[in-house]
Amino acid sequence: MKTNIGGLSINYRESGKNGDTLVVLLHGWGANITLFDNIIKTISSAYRTAAPDMPGFGLSDEPKSPWGVDDYADFVLEFISIYSPKKVIFLGHSFGGRIIIKLMSRSLPFSVEKIILVDSAGIKPPKTLRQKVRQRIYKIGRSVLSFAIIKKLFPDALENLRKKNGSADYNAASPMMRQCLVKTVNEDLTALIPNISAETLLIWGTLDTATPISDGEKMEKLIKGSGLVKIEGAGHYSFLDNPYLFDRVIRSFLNIS
Repeated sequence: MKTNIGGLSINYRESGKNGDTLVVLLHGWGANITLFDNIIKTISSAYRTAAPDMPGFGLSDEPKSPWGVDDYADFVLEFISIYSPKKVIFLGHSFGGRIIIKLMSRSLPFSVEKIILVDSAGIKPPKTLRQKVRQRIYKIGRSVLSFAIIKKLFPDALENLRKKNGSADYNAASPMMRQCLVKTVNEDLTALIPNISAETLLIWGTLDTATPISDGEKMEKLIKGSGLVKIEGAGHYSFLDNPYLFDRVIRSFLNIS
């Protein structure tokens, strides 16, 4: 399905039963709503569900300017306003979890019943000495290669440097989405995590290298009354690595038979 939000064409899916509670699913960076097919099938058997391809991903338009987490949070609120729900349950994977953390520090026009954070982003890890040195060298190299005469002599050098030093997400992104990525990953949301008051379930793959299990353990300590389910042997996409166990866990949490 398609809708227009803020001048952007947004692709989304909705399914399930009408009711006071809407389950909103937010995907991770570089992903799209198709990865949620099995989760949507399970949840929509008991709830009305809505899942957007966020701007810059899937079949939705890119933002017209570099967005940070607050801009994506604004977008999610506009998307939810289509349904005018009284109650919302959030499920967010990785970057989607980052947006939920930001939203839970705001005054919302609906009550949040439950939250499911899956391999969530939001905690910025401290840089090692090696990373700091590498970043410094990259910045110097980028500055030198940005001179007009150098760009003319070596037109591909700057892009090659970016590819060598950038993450897989950064290298796969368009120029606009690279700027969005830099803005989002550089914001540490650790201080906002204790503001989450809704009943929260954390689900994590024990072999996650993008958002390590230590992040999940820290969030469990910071969110009062939360619980952490560790999926042994799963990585950053724990819901794809062990869909059977993941399905059982969310059915129990959401009281779906």
